[in-house]
Amino acid sequence: MEVVLLAIAVGVAVGIVVGALGAGGGILAVPVLVFALGLPAHVATASSLVIVLITALFSLPHHARHGNVDWRNGLLFGGVSVVGAVAGSRLSVLVPAPLLLTLFGAMLAVVAIAMLRRALRTRRQERAEAVTRFSPAVEDSAEPVAVHDDPVLDQPGPDTVEAADGIRYHHGEPELPTTPPAPAAPRLAPVLGAATVTGFLTGFFGVGGGFIVVPMLVIALGLAMRRASGTSLLVMVVATVASLLARIGTDVQVEWTLTLIFAAGSAVGGILGGPLSARARPSTLTLLFSALLGGVAAVTLAQTLLG
Repeated sequence: MEVVLLAIAVGVAVGIVVGALGAGGGILAVPVLVFALGLPAHVATASSLVIVLITALFSLPHHARHGNVDWRNGLLFGGVSVVGAVAGSRLSVLVPAPLLLTLFGAMLAVVAIAMLRRALRTRRQERAEAVTRFSPAVEDSAEPVAVHDDPVLDQPGPDTVEAADGIRYHHGEPELPTTPPAPAAPRLAPVLGAATVTGFLTGFFGVGGGFIVVPMLVIALGLAMRRASGTSLLVMVVATVASLLARIGTDVQVEWTLTLIFAAGSAVGGILGGPLSARARPSTLTLLFSALLGGVAAVTLAQTLLG
């Protein structure tokens, strides 16, 4: 009974993480299934895939309703990941359990450091934007300041006037109409490489791969953090299904009782976690992500190497 309650409680926590961050289910599920619930490493990785799949399916609708899922890029990314997922699943069963867990912990440590650096850069950018938006010159100005969508016109000074010829005058000087820059074209090679690596890690470690998908969707495709988090759930669904199918015919089995109990709690947590992502700053989401990865990495390596 205690094991069942533990599986439910941790499952809810995992689901909240997945729903809020769009990632993290597998990296929590695997260590919990191994060290808390006593499953063999290979069984835990296979069972984790079921948990990640169910949680992602329950978390995805919230992000889709709010327009935070890029269906085209998500399906393309997920489709490419299938190749790596099949290869990773087949190779995983051949690796000894201690080595599998050691590699798992090392991978998480590296990704945690990378995500921490990105979070700090994002936080600095947010602070710089806040200073620009709420500078003392604007707040202390005695004259009303017009607010416009054009950042060039959102500066202290008299109201902007638009002449009949379409030229806008600001501070007495004409401002030519500005055209927003065209979005940068996606870098194909990094996207294909990241998709393949994501699939391989999903199949090999039994994780959702969000810790690779989210930053790559941000860096290579230029998606905002929340949109990347929502799209990563779609990629998880494709990659985990491929990884589970690739395990058919191997000696590795899924522990269905604990897995479904864990997944039920995780699904509930996923529903609760979705709205949390809309209330947090992108830098906060990334910091939480990096802290989560670092903590799980430390626990996994300590238990494997010292236990």
